[in-house]
Formats: sequence, C-alpha cells, structure tokens
Amino acid sequence: MKNTVTSLQQMKRDGEKISMLTCYDYSTARLIEESGINAILVGDSLGMTMMGYSDTLPVTVDDIIHHCASVSRGLKDTFLVADMPFMSYQTSVYDAVKNAGRLIKEGHAQAVKLEGGATVVEQIRAIVNADIPVVAHIGLTPQSINAFGGFKVQGKNIDRALQIVEDAKAVEAAGAFMVTLECVPEELATLISNELTIPTIGIGAGNGCDGQVLVYQDMLGMFSGFKPKFVKHFANIGEEMKRAFKEYDAEVKSKAFPAEEHNFKIDEEVMREVRRVTSKKGLSLAGEDERKMA
Repeated sequence: MKNTVTSLQQMKRDGEKISMLTCYDYSTARLIEESGINAILVGDSLGMTMMGYSDTLPVTVDDIIHHCASVSRGLKDTFLVADMPFMSYQTSVYDAVKNAGRLIKEGHAQAVKLEGGATVVEQIRAIVNADIPVVAHIGLTPQSINAFGGFKVQGKNIDRALQIVEDAKAVEAAGAFMVTLECVPEELATLISNELTIPTIGIGAGNGCDGQVLVYQDMLGMFSGFKPKFVKHFANIGEEMKRAFKEYDAEVKSKAFPAEEHNFKIDEEVMREVRRVTSKKGLSLAGEDERKMA
C-alpha cells in the first residue's frame, strides 16, 4: 500500500507503529522500498554520513535536492521526506516557502521537515498554506548544536520539558502533519504523543512515540567508534563490508580475481587476425620511426 500523509495519520489512529529510516541514494532506497519501511527521510545528517562533516550545518538546499532526487527514483510506495537544512528557513517566511518548494519540485519529496517549535510556526503555517506537507522537529535539534553546547538530551528539567510540550502543541496548531521528537526522555515523549492528534516519530525518545526513525548507517553498524545510546545495531554491515573489501584487495593482488568465469571470450580466428594485423602495423610503425631517426 502506498504511504501518504493520510495513511500515516491513520496509522496513529489505529495504534500501528510507523517505521522510518534515513536514505541518501538510489540503490539503498530500492532496498528500503522492498523491505516495507513506511517512510524515508533524506536528512541533513548526510552532511556527517555522506560528506564527512562533524555536524549538519554545512549542508545546503542543493545537497538535499541532489540526494533526494536520487532516492525518489528508487521509490514507489515509501513516503519521502526532505530535510530543510540550516538557514534555508530561519531567514524569512519567504525563504522557507521558496526552499520548501524547491525540495518538492526539484527533489521530488512529498513533504519537508524543519527544526524548531514555537519559533518557526510562521514558516510552518506558510509552507502548509502552499500545499506542502510539513514534519516538525523538536527536542534536540541538531542545527542548534552551538546553542545547546553539543548533542544533549532535552527536557530533563521542568522549564525545558514544558517548553517542549508547548512546542509540540504549537507545531500541530500551525499545520504540521507529523513531528519528530529527538533525544527526549521516554515519559515526556509518551505524554506528548498522547496529547497530539498527529503522529510522533521518535529518535532517542522511547517506545511511546507513534513511530521511530534511525540513520540507516547507524542501525547497520557502518560506523566504528561513537554509538549513540538510542541506536541498535540490527546488523554489522560495516564489518562485512571491510571483510569483502580486504578479500577483493587480496584477490586482485594475487591475480585470483578476475577468474576464468568472470572473463569474456572472442573467437580464436578473430583474435588470430587481430594479432596478425597488429604485428604487421607494429613493424611498419617501427620502420617509420627508424627512418625518422635516420
């Protein structure tokens, strides 16, 4: 069944959990599509996972469009959300609508996601009024990493917890059809999920949310070193990839690859004529070179 704004909202009403993963390329999109995942987020996390930055701030609208368009070609039924990167919507309501429109028109997304609560309701309202579905994002908002002083759990004191609740209600009232809750205590996220009529998608926010999202490289164990508390490795693809790369390297250097079964054949008579002509041309060229040197 095709996933849409309406079907995702119906899943919340039916008590059915929503699955979402990040994705940034066509081939991975095909695999996710075939796995039955409900939604894909082309996140500004691509700045870290695909471009090697230490945070999401350098990512541009053009970066998101490039990856989103690639992902869209691999999808039929999976719902596609595109992140609005840093400074693509904070500057003005006009910029927010214009850039959201580009993500839909050029990136072929079906919805856009932007970070912030009560501070961005005017942008959300204007984008929705342009008939573009919006996913809000509250709690830990990675584009605010400098203001937060790092990647930290949000809502652990009364003031901040109440602010996140108010942010959730504000983005719903502004017209967001879904909201992401990142790095929020489980009890607080559950309360918000019960208060809202729109679906909540958690990342580090517990099982009380209406759905979950993870960065696909994280859940496949493709990064060594730091592993966020909220990430589960569903497979260790990173180690398997390294094993395959090392085996390929060894076989190339030992001449074990390519083997006989990987090679294409040519008729021996054709090859014999190629050698004859090549040899003859080689002699004539050698003669010409000798004459030039003389």
